[in-house]
Amino acid sequence: MLSELTQANEMILLIAILFITSVLVTKFSTRLGVPSLVLFIGVGMLVGSDVLNLIYFDNARVAQTVGTFALVVILFEGGLETKWGTIRKVATPALLLATIGVVLTAGIVGVASKLIFDISWIEAFLFGSIVGSTDAAAVFAVLRGKNVKNNIEATLEAESGSNDPMAVFLTLLFIQLLELANPNYVLLLGSFFWQMGVGLAIGLIIGKLGSLSINRINLDSSGLYPIFALSFALLTYGISSLVHASGLLAVYTAALVMGNSELTYRHSILRFNEGFTWMMQITMFVILGLFVFPSQVFTLDVVLEGLLLSFILIIIARPAAVFISLAFHKFTGKEKIFLSWAGLRGAVPIVLAIYPMMAGLENSQLIFNVVFFVVLTSTLLQGSTITSLAKKFNLAGESRTNPLHSLELISIGKARVEMVEFEVNENNPLIGKTLESIEFPDYTLINAIIRDGDILTPYGQTQIKNGDILYIMVAKKNKKALQKLLATENENVQPLT
Repeated sequence: MLSELTQANEMILLIAILFITSVLVTKFSTRLGVPSLVLFIGVGMLVGSDVLNLIYFDNARVAQTVGTFALVVILFEGGLETKWGTIRKVATPALLLATIGVVLTAGIVGVASKLIFDISWIEAFLFGSIVGSTDAAAVFAVLRGKNVKNNIEATLEAESGSNDPMAVFLTLLFIQLLELANPNYVLLLGSFFWQMGVGLAIGLIIGKLGSLSINRINLDSSGLYPIFALSFALLTYGISSLVHASGLLAVYTAALVMGNSELTYRHSILRFNEGFTWMMQITMFVILGLFVFPSQVFTLDVVLEGLLLSFILIIIARPAAVFISLAFHKFTGKEKIFLSWAGLRGAVPIVLAIYPMMAGLENSQLIFNVVFFVVLTSTLLQGSTITSLAKKFNLAGESRTNPLHSLELISIGKARVEMVEFEVNENNPLIGKTLESIEFPDYTLINAIIRDGDILTPYGQTQIKNGDILYIMVAKKNKKALQKLLATENENVQPLT
C-alpha cells in the first residue's frame, strides 16, 4: 500500500515537471522559430525509455485514446473561434482539398511508398492514406497569431478541420483490404458517404441544441458554463462514433454552430477552451513522444527513406493535390504555393499510424516509424518557415496583438443580466448622438467606453464616436432589443460573460 502511494506521488510530481517543462519550451519555440508541438514531442522522447528512461510507455490503445480525446478538444476550440462568414467564402475549395486533395496526396505518396519500401501495393496506399490529411492541431497552432490573409487562413483551417473523415476512411479501407479475403467494396464506399453525411448532420443538430441549452440554463457558477459547452463536444463525438459517423467532422461542425451563435458566458467559454486546448496539445504530443522509441525511428534506413518520402509528400504530392483541386478557383499562383507549403502533418497521421499496430499488421512498426519521421520533418521544415513565406508572398500583415482593455465579470450569473461588448463603426447612425438621446431598452446600463485605448466614464452628455467600444450591461430579456438598436450589417455584439 505504501509503495503504491509513493509511486502515485512520484507520478504526480513527474507530470507536474512535464507540464512545467512543456509550457516553458513554448518560449523557446518562438525564439527558435520551431513549432511548439515538435518540442512537446521532444519532451516525451527525452523522458522515455530510450533516453532518460523515466517512463516506459508502449500501450498503443492508450496512445490512440489520448490522441483522439485531444483532437476532439482541439477541433472544438478551433471551431468556436472560427467565424462562419469567413468559412462560408472558402467552403468549396476547402471541401475539395479535404476530399479530392486527400485522395490525390494518398495516391502519389502510395506509389512512392511502393517504390521505396519492400511492401505490397495495399500497404503502400495505406502509407499514403495515413499521411494524406493535414492536421488541425498543427495548423491551428502554427497559424495562430500569424495574421495570414483571411481567405488563405480560413481555407487551411476549414480543410484541416474537415479532411480527417477521408483520411480515416482510406486508412480503415486499406486495413480491411489487408485483413479481409473478400471485402465488400460497395459497402465500404457507402460507409464513407454515411460518415460524412451523418457526421455533418449530428454536428449541426447538437451544435444548435448546445447553443440553446447554454443560453437557457441558469447555472449557479459561471465556471460551469465552459464545462457544459465542452460536454456537448464530447457528446457529439460519442454519438457519432456509436453510429459509425465521423466524430471529428461532427465536433468541428458543432463547434462552428455554437461559436457563431449568441452564447451566454462566451468569454469564459472561449478562454477556458483555449487553456484546456493547450493542456491537451501538451498531453497528446508528450504521450506520442513517449510512444516513440528513438532507437527505432532514427536508424539510417528510416531516416533516409523517411526523408525521401517527406520530399515527395512536401514537394510533389501536396502541391499536385492543391493545384489540381483548386484549378478552377481564383487563387493566385503564390497563394496555391503557400497553401501547398502550409499543409502541415501532425497528430492525426501519428494517431492513424497506430491503427495498423492495433490491427496487428505485419509491417505496422515500419509504418509507424516512417510516418512519425515524416510528420517530424514536415512540422520542422514547413512549420518553421510559414511566417517567412507568407511575408515573402505578401500574404501576411503585422503580427496580431490582443487589445489592452479587458473586462471580467464573475458574479452576475444569478442576476439574469449580461455584459456585451459593441464596437461602433463609421456607418452606425448612433455616431454623434449623446447617450441620453438614445432610447435604450429598460434595464440597460452603459458601464464603460473605450476610446483610443483609454477608458471613459460615460454620462448623459457623452457623444458616441466612430471606433468607440461600448460595454453595456443589459437584462437578458432585453438583449434582442438592444441588438436591434445597436447592430448594423458590419458590426458584432459580443457577450463577455
